[in-house]
Amino acid sequence: MRDFARSENAKVQAQLDRLEQLSVPDGRLGLETIRALLDRLGNPHRKLPPVFHVAGTNGKGSTCAFLRAMLEAEGYKVHVTTSPHLVRYNERIRVAGELISDDRLAELLGQVLDAGEDLNPSFFEVTIAAAFTEFARVPADACVVEVGLGGRFDATNVLEPDVLAACGIAALGIDHERFLLAPEEGVPTDPLARIAFEKAGIAKPGVPLVTLETSHTAAAEAVIRHAAETAGAPLIMARSFGNGEIHYWDQESPLFRAPSLAGAHQERNAALAHAMLSHQAKIRVSEQAIRTGITSARWPARLQRLGDGPLTYLARNQEVWLDGGHNPSAGKAIADAMSGPIHLVLGMLANKDPRSLLDPLGDQIRSLTVLPVRGHDAHPVEAFGSEAREAADVKQALLAISADGYPILIAGSLYLAGEVLRLNDELPD
Repeated sequence: MRDFARSENAKVQAQLDRLEQLSVPDGRLGLETIRALLDRLGNPHRKLPPVFHVAGTNGKGSTCAFLRAMLEAEGYKVHVTTSPHLVRYNERIRVAGELISDDRLAELLGQVLDAGEDLNPSFFEVTIAAAFTEFARVPADACVVEVGLGGRFDATNVLEPDVLAACGIAALGIDHERFLLAPEEGVPTDPLARIAFEKAGIAKPGVPLVTLETSHTAAAEAVIRHAAETAGAPLIMARSFGNGEIHYWDQESPLFRAPSLAGAHQERNAALAHAMLSHQAKIRVSEQAIRTGITSARWPARLQRLGDGPLTYLARNQEVWLDGGHNPSAGKAIADAMSGPIHLVLGMLANKDPRSLLDPLGDQIRSLTVLPVRGHDAHPVEAFGSEAREAADVKQALLAISADGYPILIAGSLYLAGEVLRLNDELPD
């Protein structure tokens, strides 16, 4: 899988060009390559501060954002690796609270690529090896690590019990079917149960495995329970209840205000982050830090209202919202959060279901404009029905929307979301 990373820094771009030449042979599964690469780099994954490891189809990035905000509210220095990046590759590696610098990134990628030249690692394996190498070098108090794809065979799954504080599983849904639902003997056949099987592959002996009650089908929950039991991982099934405030487990009164991130689903992600912190023993986090983190977390392109900028200026004083959601579960979360009519501007990769957002939003869609996704194969306007119209880019789309006061939602791809943030001068920091 290519991520088409670009940088204005020539030294970084030279290494990103090397990254783009990497490919993974079809059918290659397993952790052997990443382990061999890390071994050549001194096994940095064994030298990390306490790690919070998060898997899931939807919400894992937001959960990581809440974890980071809660830990930082306690005064801790936190390393974070998430994917994909939206605008700059640097977003994937946050070192002790700051995005990695261009000079250090160029040096680090060069080191990792040189070390693995004959191993044919993937883009993501190099990224994770680079992140762990830097996290082991720079002192910090905690690490937050987002699974890239699946869990069982994800490059982050080299993490071992000695460094892990807690593992978490966010909401499950159908996505990346080619990889996560590939035929294999001895695995669940129900699609969501199979997804759960892959995500629960991060369970480790003695490390709390945390997820939320009512977030999964009965078959998926049974798979998670079995995976935890097989691995020897204590399983915590936390609970959250919405209504604008968050409750947890056995707490009968609301302790926290609504999260800073929009949408009822973010209450569940905040609850998962809280549960992960509360059921581990490696690092102390106070209730006050939890409260502060819930209301201060930031995670771009997840129901983000865009600020004033070159793009929003074109929208004639209408609200412009941005979300990278592209699967049915994300579509439902967006629909639940966006009440009333909206103008939908949609760019969706050709390997995604074009109905993922249309069906959940239904009659809320006042107009639908379809865009290409720069640098990627995307669905043409014909895939979205006879009432969809086409625009060459997001600027053209915004200019063509009726100035009727209804909000505009730009969605369908994190690649498109990154382009929108760049054009509106809202670079993730």
